[in-house]
Formats: sequence, C-alpha cells, structure tokens
Amino acid sequence: MKIEVYSDIACPWCYIGKRRLNDALADYDRREEVEVVFRSFQLDPNAPDEPRPLHEELARKFGASVDEMLQNVTTAGENEGIDFDWKSALSVNTLTAHRLLRLALHEYGAETQAKLLDRLFAAHFSLGLDIADHTTLTDLAVEAGLERARVEEYLQSGEGEGETRTELEAARQLGVQSVPTFVLEGRYAIQGAHPAPVLLKAIGELADRIEEDSTNGNA
Repeated sequence: MKIEVYSDIACPWCYIGKRRLNDALADYDRREEVEVVFRSFQLDPNAPDEPRPLHEELARKFGASVDEMLQNVTTAGENEGIDFDWKSALSVNTLTAHRLLRLALHEYGAETQAKLLDRLFAAHFSLGLDIADHTTLTDLAVEAGLERARVEEYLQSGEGEGETRTELEAARQLGVQSVPTFVLEGRYAIQGAHPAPVLLKAIGELADRIEEDSTNGNA
C-alpha cells in the first residue's frame, strides 16, 4: 500500500504529522507492505526568497493571537519530541527545498527522502537555518545520504523546478487544500495531523476497504 503525504516544510503540523505517522506505522501489523512517499505542497507560494524572522511574519498574519497559537503547536510538538524555536525560525520560500526532496525520491528512494525531510523540518523549526540556501540544503542532503556533487549540480542548474511546479499544481487539482493530507493508494484521504492511534485506526480501516474493493473488482 502506498501512502502519499502532501506536506510543506514550512508547516509545523506536517512535522508533527510525520512523527505521528511514523508512530502509527510502527504499530501497524502490515508495516512491511507500506511505502510512504512525500508530495510537495506550498502553504504560501509567494513567500519571500530572502529569509525573514518567522515570528514577525506570523504576527503580521495572525495578530495578537499568534503567541497562543504557537504555544498550542509547541505543546503538541513537545509530545512528539519536537523542539520548536519560534524566535530563531526563518520564513522563506520552500520551492527549492521541495525540488531537493524530489531529487531524493527519484534518485535515492523513499527512505532517503524521508530522512532528508526530517532534517529539513529540524533545520527550519528548531535550528533557525535558511532552508532556501544552497549550501545549507547541500549539507542537509549529504547528511541524509545524497551525493554532494550531484546535489550541488542539481541546485545550481535549476533542474527539477518545472517538474516540482507541475506537482504542486497537481496537488491543487487533486483538491488538497490543507496539509498534512495522507492519500492511500491514490483513492482515500486522511486530512490533518491526527494522533497516532487515530491514524493507525484509519489506515487499518482504509487498507481493509482497499483490499475488499480489489477482491470485488472495484479497484
């Protein structure tokens, strides 16, 4: 069974949702049959190319309620072992990072893509790094198992940008409006960073439905 996860590196609930999905699948008795692939989505395609303080950007957008909102996310993150540092985090366009995730998937595989995404989330939300900077992205990619020379060539050339933009548009055409969204076998969607037990139950029920549909010739 393939689970496609639509997410954005700039989305804290996607970070939390990835951790919760990992926990859910750890308890799934058919885990070896599951492939998890991450698909690109941008919450703000018009985010700046030059980094700005994330807290200031969020305060402009949400006003006085921003700190309460962030505290709720921080608490949820702490429960998943995530340390959000809102004061150091930077707001920046995530297109280049999504391009890099595409490279990781297509040339190195889903497991390497997942490792890279973990590093991108941590760099963005916990370490205050600029995830549009080519040097930073290259170092993170190498840590995840990609080859430095290939990554440097890829980022400098603009390779994969058209394909990534096409995938972003495909997500919108599919009807993805919020992330994370988990799509099973291209047919059933689970929206939101639900707790691991809720995700596990939903995945199990949908997997049974997919198997039943296949048996009945409705695939």
